[in-house]
Amino acid sequence: MRVVSSLLAAVLATVAFSAVAADGKDPLEARKAVFKEYKKVFGQGMGAVMKGEKPYNKDEFAALAAQMVDLSKQPWQYFPAGSDKGKTESRPEVWTKPAEFKKAADEHQVLIAKLADAAKGGDLAQIRPAFGAAQKTCKACHEVFKND
Repeated sequence: MRVVSSLLAAVLATVAFSAVAADGKDPLEARKAVFKEYKKVFGQGMGAVMKGEKPYNKDEFAALAAQMVDLSKQPWQYFPAGSDKGKTESRPEVWTKPAEFKKAADEHQVLIAKLADAAKGGDLAQIRPAFGAAQKTCKACHEVFKND
């Protein structure tokens, strides 16, 4: 009986710890916070400029793009095994197809970095296609891995 109790305790501890991010934050809340910042910076900041809703300022746009480089590295750590519980908009494919999810995240980070490089130059003719390519990675990931 003691062996069974010890084994059960070990299994429960493993499950409990697998649903905590490496930095100790609640992964569900942490990823929601990161993506909320994504929306603010990429959508309401950069996207509004691309749509002509806000005036283009080279330095401000480049700063937003640099912020996106940092943000693009953050959310993926907040999808550990077991974090599919609770009020999440993530589809099970995040955890059942981890290689595909990682590939999508990696591609997104590469294209965000290219956008930041274009933004440093300040030429909207270079920025627009780079923004569009980065935006497509968001959409592609949402189509497979998020319940929109």
